[in-house]
Amino acid sequence: MGTWAVGPFDNDTAADFCGDLDEAAVGEREGIVRSALIRVIDTAGYLEAPESEEAVVAAALVAAQCPGGEPADPVYGTKEPLPDLTGLRDLALQALDRVMTDPSELKDLWAESDGGPWCANLHRLQNVLLPQQPTEQLSLI
Repeated sequence: MGTWAVGPFDNDTAADFCGDLDEAAVGEREGIVRSALIRVIDTAGYLEAPESEEAVVAAALVAAQCPGGEPADPVYGTKEPLPDLTGLRDLALQALDRVMTDPSELKDLWAESDGGPWCANLHRLQNVLLPQQPTEQLSLI
């Protein structure tokens, strides 16, 4: 596993995914992110680690555009602008849920080491991706 830390951008697969997004035509970038999420959601059997890593970084790119989201990694994230990905929030949530549900190779790999910080990062992403509750506004009379 070419992983150097617990963040969504901290592995070779994520860096390659972001590089591929940068090289893609502007009009294809949203579709690439969507496909990475759907591929994981649609996996009924054993979920391989590379697909999971792509889904996690795709979800992080969606979360980066949501209120409270952290910006994409300045070194390993995309360098080129991305379209509005906030419409993919639900898919990103579903993909993260699938990555953290057995059978999942990435989940198993992190369980073999200190996976607590990795899980915490995924939970932070999920919290950002959750639909925002409308804020109550006081009307002045």
